[in-house]
Amino acid sequence: QVQVVESGGGLVQAGGSLRLSCAASGSIFRINAMGWYRQAPGKERELVATITSGGNTNYADSVKGRFTISRDNAKNTVYLQMNSLKPEDTAVYLCKADVVAKSTGWYWGQGTQVTVSS
Repeated sequence: QVQVVESGGGLVQAGGSLRLSCAASGSIFRINAMGWYRQAPGKERELVATITSGGNTNYADSVKGRFTISRDNAKNTVYLQMNSLKPEDTAVYLCKADVVAKSTGWYWGQGTQVTVSS
């Protein structure tokens, strides 16, 4: 059984910062790519950033230069440092992990709410 759990969301003023964490646990052999996505009310889920096991990263244009994704492979954890937050960053942020385990596949967390006030 694999679990993916996010933490670190909250309410912040525009221009502020937050750091999200996402930890995968269970009978995991290896985690390949990990990523952050977000979904705002009435909008489709969108990719925010991804990172491979080797550390290669990819960002949505809307967050480039403001957000940084990183990971600790020993802890099966991925982070998202979010700086210079804007009201339009308000969304539920979800973590996705490509897990090699007894049940190999993509696993999603339950999400963490980020609200940026103007």
